[in-house]
Amino acid sequence: MFSRTALSAVAGQALRPRRNPLLSPRFAVLQKSFLSTETRQAIDKAVASAPVVLFMKGTPETPQCGFSRASIQILGLQGVDPTKFTAFNVLEDEELRAGIKEYSEWPTIPQLYVDKEFIGGTDILMSMHQDGSLAKLLEEKDILIPAESDSSSSS
Repeated sequence: MFSRTALSAVAGQALRPRRNPLLSPRFAVLQKSFLSTETRQAIDKAVASAPVVLFMKGTPETPQCGFSRASIQILGLQGVDPTKFTAFNVLEDEELRAGIKEYSEWPTIPQLYVDKEFIGGTDILMSMHQDGSLAKLLEEKDILIPAESDSSSSS
């Protein structure tokens, strides 16, 4: 990869920032939402269907990509209560697969929602898992498997 200085020397002129033509009002139609009302409503309903919702490739039992597998593993390591979790296989519905990316404004799958709030993809989950913020969030939302009380340990 060339540095900006090397490129400007090669070109024989200073590099000037270019305006993105897609940001001009002339191209506003390109920024229009392609997500249908029906798909948006279906995604709204899906996001609200459980405290933890994962849009993934495949199913929790048989993930169809490494990122989906990693997301499921992270949620398992965190101790997410299975009764408070659901997953949607975007490979079963092309409209969902494209629609969820526009809905969240996030370009990749899997995508995690906690309490109807978009959290992020696998990279965000991994970072939150490593820094402890995912555990804190899941605990605050009461989404973890309840700890068993040990009634036999009395003095």
